[in-house]
Amino acid sequence: MSKTTGWSVEVTALYRTYASWLTAFLARRFGREIAEDLAQETFLRLAQHPLDWRSPKALLARIALNVGQDHLRREKAQKRPRLVTGDDLPEGVSPPDQHETLLHREVVAKLPRNLRDVYVLSRFGGMTYAEIATHLGISVKAVEKRMTQALRLCMARYRG
Repeated sequence: MSKTTGWSVEVTALYRTYASWLTAFLARRFGREIAEDLAQETFLRLAQHPLDWRSPKALLARIALNVGQDHLRREKAQKRPRLVTGDDLPEGVSPPDQHETLLHREVVAKLPRNLRDVYVLSRFGGMTYAEIATHLGISVKAVEKRMTQALRLCMARYRG
């Protein structure tokens, strides 16, 4: 990488020194296919948020693992079921009837706002928990907790 990429001299030096090591580190955890992309993302994050570089391998490993976890979350979110229209349904599967759709909307509408926001962004907006956390200005852990509460309330209301 050259300085024209916007990276500092320090980040460029770290890239030259540790890029191969970091790619191998990531390949062992996430597979060779995506290791180079994750390594690039790691250095991009490092360039955006310069930190204390006294222990560069530990710093790079931590950032890289965070990048890898974000990648896994995105993959999981892409595999999550999404709302489908009648045209998208497989043969033999019928769309929810109007009553089910209205009941679902009612249940979601009655959720407390903080839970409803997380639920809607996840289920209807297709956002990952990390994206929701950034959007709402809360932690990923808070998103997970709110989603769990929202699902629990929805299930209780469906049963009751």
